[in-house]
Amino acid sequence: MIRARSAVAIIALSATLAACSSGRPRGPSTAVINRVLATAPGAAQPSTIVAVEVAYARDASARGQFVAGADFAAPGALIHGSDGPVVFATIASALQASDISSEWEPRAVVMSCDGALALSQGRFVDQDGKVGNYVTTWVRQSDNSYKWTYDVAGLDDPQPPPRAPIEDGDIVVTSIDSIEGLVATCPRAGESIPAPPAIPIGEDGAADAQLSRDGTLRWRWEHRADGVKYVTADYYYQGGWVTAIEESLASPPEG
Repeated sequence: MIRARSAVAIIALSATLAACSSGRPRGPSTAVINRVLATAPGAAQPSTIVAVEVAYARDASARGQFVAGADFAAPGALIHGSDGPVVFATIASALQASDISSEWEPRAVVMSCDGALALSQGRFVDQDGKVGNYVTTWVRQSDNSYKWTYDVAGLDDPQPPPRAPIEDGDIVVTSIDSIEGLVATCPRAGESIPAPPAIPIGEDGAADAQLSRDGTLRWRWEHRADGVKYVTADYYYQGGWVTAIEESLASPPEG
Protein backbone atom coordinates (compact mmCIF):
# COMPACT_ATOMS: atom_id res chain seq x y z
CA MET A 1 0.00 0.00 0.00
CA ILE A 2 1.06 3.62 -0.41
CA ARG A 3 2.62 4.86 2.79
CA ALA A 4 2.74 8.39 4.12
CA ARG A 5 6.52 8.29 4.23
CA SER A 6 6.79 10.36 1.03
CA ALA A 7 5.02 11.54 -2.09
CA VAL A 8 7.41 9.46 -4.18
CA ALA A 9 5.15 6.42 -3.95
CA ILE A 10 2.25 8.50 -5.31
CA ILE A 11 4.29 9.57 -8.33
CA ALA A 12 5.63 6.04 -8.84
CA LEU A 13 2.09 4.74 -8.67
CA SER A 14 0.80 7.24 -11.20
CA ALA A 15 3.63 6.36 -13.56
CA THR A 16 2.93 2.68 -13.12
CA LEU A 17 -0.74 3.23 -13.91
CA ALA A 18 -0.26 5.49 -16.88
CA ALA A 19 -1.26 2.57 -19.05
CA CYS A 20 -4.57 1.86 -17.40
CA SER A 21 -6.05 5.16 -16.38
CA SER A 22 -4.31 7.70 -18.53
CA GLY A 23 -4.89 9.93 -21.48
CA ARG A 24 -4.56 7.35 -24.21
CA PRO A 25 -5.53 9.54 -27.17
CA ARG A 26 -5.02 6.77 -29.70
CA GLY A 27 -6.87 3.50 -29.87
CA PRO A 28 -8.50 1.08 -32.27
CA SER A 29 -10.67 2.64 -34.94
CA THR A 30 -14.42 2.17 -35.05
CA ALA A 31 -13.97 -0.31 -37.87
CA VAL A 32 -11.64 -2.40 -35.73
CA ILE A 33 -14.07 -2.32 -32.81
CA ASN A 34 -16.88 -3.52 -35.06
CA ARG A 35 -14.72 -6.39 -36.30
CA VAL A 36 -13.92 -7.74 -32.84
CA LEU A 37 -16.09 -10.77 -32.41
CA ALA A 38 -19.27 -9.05 -33.56
CA THR A 39 -20.95 -12.45 -33.54
CA ALA A 40 -19.98 -13.43 -29.99
CA PRO A 41 -22.83 -15.34 -28.32
CA GLY A 42 -25.31 -13.82 -25.90
CA ALA A 43 -24.43 -10.92 -23.66
CA ALA A 44 -20.69 -11.56 -23.79
CA GLN A 45 -19.41 -9.12 -26.42
CA PRO A 46 -15.66 -8.37 -26.22
CA SER A 47 -16.18 -5.51 -28.67
CA THR A 48 -18.19 -3.75 -25.96
CA ILE A 49 -15.13 -3.66 -23.69
CA VAL A 50 -12.97 -2.34 -26.53
CA ALA A 51 -15.53 0.42 -27.14
CA VAL A 52 -15.50 1.33 -23.43
CA GLU A 53 -11.70 1.51 -23.46
CA VAL A 54 -11.77 3.82 -26.47
CA ALA A 55 -14.39 6.08 -24.84
CA TYR A 56 -12.31 6.12 -21.66
CA ALA A 57 -9.20 7.08 -23.63
CA ARG A 58 -10.92 9.91 -25.45
CA ASP A 59 -12.34 11.30 -22.22
CA ALA A 60 -8.93 11.00 -20.56
CA SER A 61 -7.30 12.86 -23.42
CA ALA A 62 -9.81 15.68 -23.10
CA ARG A 63 -10.07 16.02 -19.32
CA GLY A 64 -7.04 14.27 -17.83
CA GLN A 65 -6.35 10.64 -17.13
CA PHE A 66 -7.31 10.44 -13.48
CA VAL A 67 -10.33 12.73 -13.80
CA ALA A 68 -11.69 10.38 -16.45
CA GLY A 69 -10.52 7.42 -14.40
CA ALA A 70 -12.84 8.47 -11.56
CA ASP A 71 -15.86 8.54 -13.86
CA PHE A 72 -15.08 5.11 -15.30
CA ALA A 73 -14.26 3.52 -11.92
CA ALA A 74 -16.62 1.33 -9.94
CA PRO A 75 -17.00 1.94 -6.19
CA GLY A 76 -14.00 0.48 -4.40
CA ALA A 77 -11.91 0.16 -7.58
CA LEU A 78 -8.30 -0.82 -6.89
CA ILE A 79 -5.12 0.51 -8.44
CA HIS A 80 -2.14 -1.82 -8.13
CA GLY A 81 0.93 0.31 -7.56
CA SER A 82 4.48 -0.21 -6.44
CA ASP A 83 3.41 -0.92 -2.84
CA GLY A 84 0.39 -3.06 -3.68
CA PRO A 85 -3.26 -2.35 -4.50
CA VAL A 86 -4.93 0.74 -3.06
CA VAL A 87 -8.48 2.05 -3.34
CA PHE A 88 -8.48 4.57 -6.17
CA ALA A 89 -10.89 6.97 -4.45
CA THR A 90 -8.49 7.46 -1.53
CA ILE A 91 -5.69 8.77 -3.75
CA ALA A 92 -7.62 10.19 -6.71
CA SER A 93 -7.01 13.83 -5.75
CA ALA A 94 -3.25 13.32 -5.48
CA LEU A 95 -3.14 11.49 -8.79
CA GLN A 96 -5.23 14.12 -10.54
CA ALA A 97 -2.60 16.68 -9.57
CA SER A 98 0.12 14.72 -11.35
CA ASP A 99 1.08 15.39 -14.96
CA ILE A 100 1.13 11.91 -16.44
CA SER A 101 0.12 11.04 -19.99
CA SER A 102 0.39 7.98 -22.16
CA GLU A 103 -1.18 6.19 -25.08
CA TRP A 104 -2.54 2.66 -25.05
CA GLU A 105 -4.63 0.12 -26.85
CA PRO A 106 -6.09 -3.25 -25.86
CA ARG A 107 -4.71 -6.40 -27.45
CA ALA A 108 -6.99 -9.00 -25.82
CA VAL A 109 -10.30 -9.19 -23.98
CA VAL A 110 -11.55 -12.22 -22.03
CA MET A 111 -15.14 -12.40 -20.76
CA SER A 112 -17.28 -14.67 -18.63
CA CYS A 113 -20.09 -16.50 -20.42
CA ASP A 114 -22.74 -14.11 -19.09
CA GLY A 115 -20.67 -11.02 -19.93
CA ALA A 116 -20.76 -9.70 -16.37
CA LEU A 117 -16.97 -9.84 -15.87
CA ALA A 118 -14.17 -9.05 -18.31
CA LEU A 119 -10.46 -8.36 -18.35
CA SER A 120 -8.61 -6.37 -20.98
CA GLN A 121 -4.89 -6.67 -21.65
CA GLY A 122 -2.86 -4.37 -23.83
CA ARG A 123 0.20 -2.25 -24.52
CA PHE A 124 1.03 1.33 -23.64
CA VAL A 125 3.68 3.96 -24.26
CA ASP A 126 4.28 6.62 -21.61
CA GLN A 127 5.19 10.28 -22.03
CA ASP A 128 8.89 9.40 -22.03
CA GLY A 129 8.48 6.91 -24.85
CA LYS A 130 8.81 3.83 -22.63
CA VAL A 131 6.51 0.90 -23.30
CA GLY A 132 4.85 -1.80 -21.23
CA ASN A 133 1.76 -3.91 -20.59
CA TYR A 134 -1.42 -3.30 -18.64
CA VAL A 135 -4.41 -5.30 -17.39
CA THR A 136 -7.80 -3.87 -16.44
CA THR A 137 -10.77 -5.65 -14.90
CA TRP A 138 -14.26 -4.55 -15.97
CA VAL A 139 -17.57 -5.35 -14.24
CA ARG A 140 -21.01 -4.81 -15.74
CA GLN A 141 -23.16 -2.49 -13.65
CA SER A 142 -26.91 -2.53 -13.00
CA ASP A 143 -27.45 -0.10 -15.90
CA ASN A 144 -25.47 -2.45 -18.22
CA SER A 145 -22.50 -0.08 -18.40
CA TYR A 146 -19.01 -1.35 -17.58
CA LYS A 147 -16.79 0.14 -14.86
CA TRP A 148 -13.22 -0.78 -14.05
CA THR A 149 -12.56 -2.40 -10.69
CA TYR A 150 -8.82 -3.14 -10.90
CA ASP A 151 -5.94 -1.58 -12.82
CA VAL A 152 -2.31 -2.63 -13.08
CA ALA A 153 0.55 -1.79 -15.43
CA GLY A 154 4.29 -2.15 -15.73
CA LEU A 155 7.09 -1.14 -18.05
CA ASP A 156 9.04 -3.65 -20.11
CA ASP A 157 12.35 -4.48 -18.46
CA PRO A 158 14.53 -4.19 -20.39
CA GLN A 159 13.00 -1.74 -22.81
CA PRO A 160 13.11 -2.71 -26.49
CA PRO A 161 15.79 -0.99 -28.57
CA PRO A 162 14.73 2.25 -30.27
CA ARG A 163 13.42 2.00 -33.78
CA ALA A 164 15.78 2.90 -36.57
CA PRO A 165 14.98 6.30 -38.12
CA ILE A 166 13.03 6.25 -41.36
CA GLU A 167 15.08 7.47 -44.29
CA ASP A 168 14.05 8.76 -47.68
CA GLY A 169 13.17 5.91 -49.98
CA ASP A 170 12.28 3.48 -47.16
CA ILE A 171 9.08 1.50 -47.61
CA VAL A 172 7.06 1.68 -44.39
CA VAL A 173 4.46 -1.00 -43.68
CA THR A 174 2.19 -0.25 -40.73
CA SER A 175 0.89 -3.07 -38.56
CA ILE A 176 -2.72 -4.15 -38.72
CA ASP A 177 -4.71 -3.62 -35.53
CA SER A 178 -5.60 -6.99 -34.03
CA ILE A 179 -7.60 -7.62 -30.87
CA GLU A 180 -8.15 -11.12 -29.54
CA GLY A 181 -11.59 -11.77 -28.06
CA LEU A 182 -12.04 -14.74 -25.72
CA VAL A 183 -15.46 -15.73 -24.38
CA ALA A 184 -16.02 -18.48 -21.83
CA THR A 185 -18.14 -21.43 -22.92
CA CYS A 186 -21.70 -21.29 -21.61
CA PRO A 187 -22.70 -24.55 -19.90
CA ARG A 188 -25.57 -26.48 -21.36
CA ALA A 189 -28.78 -26.99 -19.43
CA GLY A 190 -28.09 -29.27 -16.49
CA GLU A 191 -24.31 -29.16 -17.03
CA SER A 192 -22.14 -28.33 -14.05
CA ILE A 193 -18.94 -26.37 -14.44
CA PRO A 194 -15.89 -27.97 -12.83
CA ALA A 195 -14.07 -25.86 -10.29
CA PRO A 196 -11.03 -24.00 -11.64
CA PRO A 197 -7.60 -25.32 -10.68
CA ALA A 198 -6.65 -24.61 -7.10
CA ILE A 199 -4.36 -21.63 -6.56
CA PRO A 200 -2.56 -20.16 -3.54
CA ILE A 201 -4.27 -17.04 -2.26
CA GLY A 202 -1.36 -15.77 -0.19
CA GLU A 203 -1.25 -14.12 3.19
CA ASP A 204 -1.33 -10.64 4.73
CA GLY A 205 -3.34 -9.13 1.88
CA ALA A 206 -0.64 -9.92 -0.69
CA ALA A 207 -3.04 -11.66 -3.08
CA ASP A 208 -6.69 -12.12 -3.90
CA ALA A 209 -8.79 -14.11 -6.37
CA GLN A 210 -12.30 -13.62 -7.73
CA LEU A 211 -14.63 -15.96 -9.61
CA SER A 212 -17.35 -14.61 -11.90
CA ARG A 213 -20.87 -15.16 -10.63
CA ASP A 214 -21.57 -17.67 -13.40
CA GLY A 215 -18.41 -19.61 -12.53
CA THR A 216 -16.76 -19.35 -15.97
CA LEU A 217 -13.97 -16.78 -15.36
CA ARG A 218 -11.50 -16.58 -12.50
CA TRP A 219 -8.84 -13.91 -12.10
CA ARG A 220 -6.19 -13.29 -9.49
CA TRP A 221 -3.69 -10.63 -8.50
CA GLU A 222 -0.61 -11.03 -6.34
CA HIS A 223 1.91 -8.51 -5.01
CA ARG A 224 5.16 -10.38 -4.61
CA ALA A 225 7.96 -9.71 -2.16
CA ASP A 226 10.22 -8.36 -4.91
CA GLY A 227 7.58 -5.80 -5.93
CA VAL A 228 6.44 -7.70 -9.02
CA LYS A 229 2.72 -7.33 -9.72
CA TYR A 230 1.37 -10.66 -10.95
CA VAL A 231 -2.03 -11.04 -12.63
CA THR A 232 -3.61 -14.10 -14.18
CA ALA A 233 -7.03 -14.97 -15.61
CA ASP A 234 -8.44 -18.40 -16.47
CA TYR A 235 -11.68 -19.06 -18.33
CA TYR A 236 -13.84 -22.13 -18.88
CA TYR A 237 -13.63 -23.22 -22.51
CA GLN A 238 -15.09 -26.32 -24.13
CA GLY A 239 -15.04 -28.46 -21.02
CA GLY A 240 -11.75 -27.31 -19.45
CA TRP A 241 -9.99 -24.34 -17.91
CA VAL A 242 -7.60 -22.29 -20.06
CA THR A 243 -5.23 -19.50 -19.02
CA ALA A 244 -6.08 -16.37 -21.00
CA ILE A 245 -3.91 -13.76 -19.28
CA GLU A 246 -0.70 -14.07 -17.28
CA GLU A 247 1.43 -11.01 -16.57
CA SER A 248 4.37 -10.33 -14.27
CA LEU A 249 4.76 -6.55 -14.21
CA ALA A 250 7.68 -4.68 -12.70
CA SER A 251 7.21 -1.73 -10.39
CA PRO A 252 9.13 1.45 -11.26
CA PRO A 253 12.02 2.52 -9.05
CA GLU A 254 11.12 5.13 -6.43
CA GLY A 255 14.43 6.92 -6.50
